Amino acid sequence: MAYHSWIAGREVVGGAGTRDVVSPATGRPFAQVSLLGADQAVSAIAAARAAFPAWSRTSFRERVSLLDRLRAAVVTEADDLARLIEREQGKPLAEAYAAEILPSLDALKHLARHAEDLLRDDVLEGRQLLLAHKEARLVYSPFGVVLVITPWNYPLGLALPIVAAALVAGNTVVLKPAPATTLVGLRMGALAARAGFPDGVVSVVAVGDALAPALVEDSRVGKIVFTGSVATGKKVMAAAARNLTPVVLELGGKDPAIVCRDADLDRAAKGVVWGAFMNAGQTCASIERVYVERPVAEPFLAKVLEETRVLRLGDPGRGEAELGPMTLERQRRIVEEHVADARAKGARVLTGGVTPEGQGWFYPPTVLTDADHTMRVMREETFGPVLPIMVVDSLDEAISLANDSEYGLTASGWTRSEETAQRLQRELVAGVVSINDHASSFGEPTAPWGGMRWSGIGRTHGLLGLREMVQPKYVSFDRSRTPPIWWYPYGADLVRLVSETAPALHAPSFLTRLRFQLRLLRHRRLWRRFGPFRLLRNLDKLV
Repeated sequence: MAYHSWIAGREVVGGAGTRDVVSPATGRPFAQVSLLGADQAVSAIAAARAAFPAWSRTSFRERVSLLDRLRAAVVTEADDLARLIEREQGKPLAEAYAAEILPSLDALKHLARHAEDLLRDDVLEGRQLLLAHKEARLVYSPFGVVLVITPWNYPLGLALPIVAAALVAGNTVVLKPAPATTLVGLRMGALAARAGFPDGVVSVVAVGDALAPALVEDSRVGKIVFTGSVATGKKVMAAAARNLTPVVLELGGKDPAIVCRDADLDRAAKGVVWGAFMNAGQTCASIERVYVERPVAEPFLAKVLEETRVLRLGDPGRGEAELGPMTLERQRRIVEEHVADARAKGARVLTGGVTPEGQGWFYPPTVLTDADHTMRVMREETFGPVLPIMVVDSLDEAISLANDSEYGLTASGWTRSEETAQRLQRELVAGVVSINDHASSFGEPTAPWGGMRWSGIGRTHGLLGLREMVQPKYVSFDRSRTPPIWWYPYGADLVRLVSETAPALHAPSFLTRLRFQLRLLRHRRLWRRFGPFRLLRNLDKLV
């Protein structure tokens, strides 16, 4: 069966051939997607640009009503969506619900309830005496067309909250899902049409890799939100620079966990194992490095192995499994290379580490010890079910090593000490730092998501993510009938006034400021402009 793009509220059969949709559990195709030709792809941007003026003028009430209808449609189709994610991407059904559907629904609800307040105009009180009479505000205006490019590891959970934030802020959206999980993306197009969004407000395009740059470089795109690898993120940023198109980049991670000597080891082992192996380790916020203090290293390792060895690897669609297949065969090869490199440099494989025979792109949960920073597995993003553990002698060493990375997305610390927790929160270089948990803030709709260094630019989710979808505009209204003091004509009186204003407002000595403030009262220009009552109302500006 073939599936098609959604442009301007209608399904569009692509004119550039088809692409197989492959099950990672079997390695076999189970559907096809028609790919848009170049003219068809850019027509989605044209439709979004044409729809923007009317959509940006709609009230928050109208936008929120459509978000609520979209949320209702997701709830109605939740079971089908979860099974589609399971089949196309490979994660177990429980994770499809917990990590994709529920966070998406929570984000839709939060935006519908709070976006209007979060984007309300901010009234600004002027602090410059000569300008304090103006009424000023910050107004948050949409960009126009927002191009959203999403990855294959969380095809719904990463895409839908971003799309919803862009829409509720008054933008129109063109979504380009990853090739490996295009069906989930296309389903979002169908859901938006079912919810009743106006034509052109939401489009979902299936295109070949060769056409993707044309979307990024289109001058009609007002902003780009890209989630994916560092290498592709750099290309997106370079291409966007041609039109000075602003970008949000949510890129990779090499996320550390620090297990302190006073940690609850049972909780730490369970949390670290889950943080490392959820979604077969294919999470930008996966725990990819562990630094454990020497006094607790041995019992911690024992508990990690105990937790890991009971995990079930298999096709989630054919029975219960905690780990499904990896989504891409090429990603599994990277995992194999990282494990082989670590072995060659002295790491020990305590469990896993051998690619199973048979169909599908499975890789077992793998625990390494005797790891160090000479190994690729400790420095490059592995993006697979591998947990390398390094024993350290102190918390100082652990923090130093955790920060010794080009990435900075998330980090976690495991401790019973409030003092240690506060130190970790202050000193770990990451966009998200959790104590005695890892990465769960992704499911909290008020929490911003994003990183430092190579992990990206900007934020998604929460207030900061919503503000990424608008551009602040300073506006002022001057109700005065008299002209500003500094307008023509110039003359000696104006020179005296402005020269005396500087010490009147900024002299270090209070007596000097007071002396010059009294001198200001002799200037007719000042009295004509302000009058006594307005000056009295703004006496605090003289302090």
